[in-house]
Amino acid sequence: MLKRNEQAKQRWGGAHAAVDTWLQERQAMLIEYFKLAGLPPYEREAHALPATQNITHFCELLMDYISAGHFEVFDTIIRNSQKAPESTRELADELFPLIGDTTEIALDFNDNYGDVTPESELNGFDRDLSNLGEALELRMEFEDRLLNTLEQHQLL
Repeated sequence: MLKRNEQAKQRWGGAHAAVDTWLQERQAMLIEYFKLAGLPPYEREAHALPATQNITHFCELLMDYISAGHFEVFDTIIRNSQKAPESTRELADELFPLIGDTTEIALDFNDNYGDVTPESELNGFDRDLSNLGEALELRMEFEDRLLNTLEQHQLL
C-alpha cells in the first residue's frame, strides 16, 4: 500500500492542489496503519495491542483522508466528469459506489475505535484492523483507476 501511494504521488503529484494534499493525507494515514499493524518496516510486539493514543491518532488521519477524498478530490472528479468522455463518467459511476463501501468500513472502524481509552476493551481490534486494511487496499485501487482515467483525458 505504501508503494502504491508513493507511485501515485510520483505520477499525479503537482497535477492538482487537492490531489497533492489528499495523497499526503493518504500517506500519513498509511504510515500510521503500518505502525498499528506492525507491518514492515514497523514492528509490534506479538499479542500486544497498540497504545490507545496511537489508535485515536490513526482514526483522525483516517477520517481526514476519507473526508478529503469525498469532499475535495471526488467532488472535483465529478465536476470534471461532465466534460469527460462517456467512458470516464461510466467508470466514475461504477467506482463511486465501491469507494462508498470502503468508506462505510472506515467509518465503522472509527466508530468502534476513534474514542478508545486505556480502559477500553479492544477485543477484535486486530481482525477489524485487518479488514480495514483490505478495504483501504481496494479503495486505493479504485481511486488510482479514477486518477489514471482523468489523467488520460487531461482532466487533472
